[in-house]
Amino acid sequence: MSRLLDSIDSPSDLKRLPVDDLPRLCDELREEIIQTCAKNGGHLGSSLGAVELNVALHYVYASPTDKLVWDVGHQAYAHKLLTGRRERFRTIRTEGGLAGFPERHESEHDAFGVGHASTSISAALGMLEAKRLSGAPGKVVAVVGDGAMTGGVAFEGLNQAGYLGRNLLVVLNDNEMSISPNVGALSEWFSKKFASRTYNRWRRAVKDFLSQVPKGPEAIDMIRHGINATKALVTPGILFEGLGFHYVGPVDGHDVRGLVETFQKLAIFDGPVLLHAITTKGKGYQPAESDKATRGHGLSFFDVATGKPVKKASAKAYTDLFAEALCEEMERDPRVVAITAAMLEGTGLIKAKARFPERTYDVGIAEQHAVTFAAGLACEGVRPVVAIYSTFLQRAYDEIIHDVALQRLPVTFALDRGGLVGADGKTHQGAFDVAYLRCVPNLVVMAPSDENELRHMLHTALHHDGPAAFRFPRGAGEGVALEPPQVLPIGKGRLARAVAGKPGVCIVALGATVRPALGAAEALAKEGIAASVVDARFAKPLDEELIAGEAERSRRVVTVEEGCLPGGFGAACLELFERRGFVAEGLRVKRLGLPDEFVTHGDQGRQRAQLGLDAEGIARACREVVGERAKRGAA
Repeated sequence: MSRLLDSIDSPSDLKRLPVDDLPRLCDELREEIIQTCAKNGGHLGSSLGAVELNVALHYVYASPTDKLVWDVGHQAYAHKLLTGRRERFRTIRTEGGLAGFPERHESEHDAFGVGHASTSISAALGMLEAKRLSGAPGKVVAVVGDGAMTGGVAFEGLNQAGYLGRNLLVVLNDNEMSISPNVGALSEWFSKKFASRTYNRWRRAVKDFLSQVPKGPEAIDMIRHGINATKALVTPGILFEGLGFHYVGPVDGHDVRGLVETFQKLAIFDGPVLLHAITTKGKGYQPAESDKATRGHGLSFFDVATGKPVKKASAKAYTDLFAEALCEEMERDPRVVAITAAMLEGTGLIKAKARFPERTYDVGIAEQHAVTFAAGLACEGVRPVVAIYSTFLQRAYDEIIHDVALQRLPVTFALDRGGLVGADGKTHQGAFDVAYLRCVPNLVVMAPSDENELRHMLHTALHHDGPAAFRFPRGAGEGVALEPPQVLPIGKGRLARAVAGKPGVCIVALGATVRPALGAAEALAKEGIAASVVDARFAKPLDEELIAGEAERSRRVVTVEEGCLPGGFGAACLELFERRGFVAEGLRVKRLGLPDEFVTHGDQGRQRAQLGLDAEGIARACREVVGERAKRGAA
């Protein structure tokens, strides 16, 4: 039997199917997603759980005239399959292939580019208001996961949408909340009544009539309050009603026929509506349904039959090493607490939660709150460690400056995924942390070159009387034997490779780039080029004496970082050389790092090679600056 999915090249093809064929189509979509994620990795559980929502939304609404705005985009794999990208779907998250998240340039059906949570409601409201101002046709739907509702910006959007009273539909994809059968059944009964065409006609007619009679407005308010009070007894939606939304649900998020019927009714509803759909992460794939950690976030490659990973790095991942080091610090010092923003598994803090449940906090997708919460803890003598991905900490920038650094509070920031992240792509690359942190007064910024350096830097941060941050990469460590942690002198780097006499070039590297810098120096030595290597350790404050001393000896410097070049570590070195007057004296400097653009998804190793951040690329840059000297001498 041929697949229904193979006949769908656009949402208009989907609409030609009978409603009774939609469950079969959902099964086919699940199979395609499972097979692809097994080979490419990806957000399996979230996408499997939202298949019926995707199908029903595209069946009822007319994208791209109607805008479907996905929150985060973990839920949108079926959306990609239904919107003309079926034949390319198995390239998802690979170099040159489809992005793992919705991207506006990729398809007219991707209404908004996403990768960070809680933005869909605000973006959807903006689109709806733009349509109103321009007179453009079309409806707007925001699909938000229950996890994203822990982010404050989601409620800022709800608040404004309820105030404006526009015809915005928000679909709450709830895959965690537990609701008893009785309450769910009663709620669904009420919801169908509140969402029906007859109810809405009656509601408008009564409102129009009462508005014309004496004391009519008071009667309207009484009726509204009565309905809200009744719904509050049997649904969890009173919060949304209070924000100005009509609450509908909870409904079965895997009943595709029922969802189609509900969306058809809601498409003609006046005013803002929130539909509460109950779904199961990993729906239809037993390993994903039963494994909470697997359902919760992204997977690497796995065996379809078992759901288990098919390969594992030989050395421990930096994330695991950080978590173990933090647990050791928490064991030694009861003042140390751990904080993360909905990423217990992703940051490794699930280990801390198991060992120290009363001192490990998951605050939800609320990075701003996480940082200010940590500031409050620090005010009272606690030593908080805030573990957040580099790309997500961007969301709390004001809190870092205003609530922590300005008050010199001893908060430690552990930035996971500092640098290139590979398949997750543009939205998740840890490109900007060194640049956006090193300009903040009072803040120490570090980057470890191996596992022991990571342990030392965590220990140093916790013994520093002020705010400190360290960033580490995604992936495996270097495999070195672990040592007891030590307190590093603030602002002191180390000479990782010294050369006798005058170096031909000095490589100044930060963090994960130290190892390839040493590899480059070894290769250059075989060519007769003496290269010293400085492990800067600190992006702020710099070890000015060490870096300036090596620069003055060699007069040729290559800086290396896995972060953005504008404002980054290399720029800090240039500022140092300017202060010392070296630039005017003929110093030659070449900076290697991430370019002034968003780096797309692909293999980490290949991307490093393409950007010149591997040993070969660093050696090539060194030859260039050394060659400039030779050319000048020959001239």
